[in-house]
Amino acid sequence: MSPQSQAAQADFSAPQACVAKSQAAQTADADLQAALGRERDLIARIAELERRHELQISELNHRLLNGLQSIASLLSSQSRLATPEAATQLMVAVSRIVAFGQVNRQLHLLDHQDRVEFSGYLARLCAELSTLLLWQQPSGAIKIEAEPLEMPTATAIPLSYIVNELVTNSVKYGAGNITIRLQAVSPTRYSLSVLDQGPGLPAGFDLCGKKGLGMRIVQSLVTQIAGELQVSSGGDGGGACFAVGFSLPRVEAC
Repeated sequence: MSPQSQAAQADFSAPQACVAKSQAAQTADADLQAALGRERDLIARIAELERRHELQISELNHRLLNGLQSIASLLSSQSRLATPEAATQLMVAVSRIVAFGQVNRQLHLLDHQDRVEFSGYLARLCAELSTLLLWQQPSGAIKIEAEPLEMPTATAIPLSYIVNELVTNSVKYGAGNITIRLQAVSPTRYSLSVLDQGPGLPAGFDLCGKKGLGMRIVQSLVTQIAGELQVSSGGDGGGACFAVGFSLPRVEAC
């Protein structure tokens, strides 16, 4: 083939190559837009499913809390007509239901959060416990001495149940005011104590030998947070003090 023919063929092929490249680019762009459209539709469907799931969870939590409140109110009313011993056991059950409901409510409010300001939550829990447990002791009150303290939710939940059991125990065996104290012992070590003004600990009291359900629950929860439980007499030789020592990781400043 002569040089002139080759040049003519090259000139003829160049536009065809450009057209082919343009068509390929258009096809690729169309495929990309279609894929992006499918991705947007998928994201929208996932978001809608998540929204429906959240609504269902919210509705279930609402029904659960209403049911727990109804049960607690029923047991509380029944306790006022029962014998003193039966009334005490009914109120223990009520306090556990209240604690479970409060923790469940708090978890719902703190969904997807791994930390909680514990002193405020503690105040709300004790307000409910005071209403339900101290109706027969108008002179008694639950006092809280605590500075604001953030902690992992995984630690706050067991501590909440511990407070519930210890306050219930104080109401059951003690009298007068109950003081809940949360204080720092070191930069990473804290103490949560419950003090009452009751008759004090019996002679020869052995924490390890306690077989009651409430104390077994407390000891199990203390173990769960790798804490330590100590028991001593209250001030002036009266009452009892249950103190839980636990550690929190140091939070570095941003």
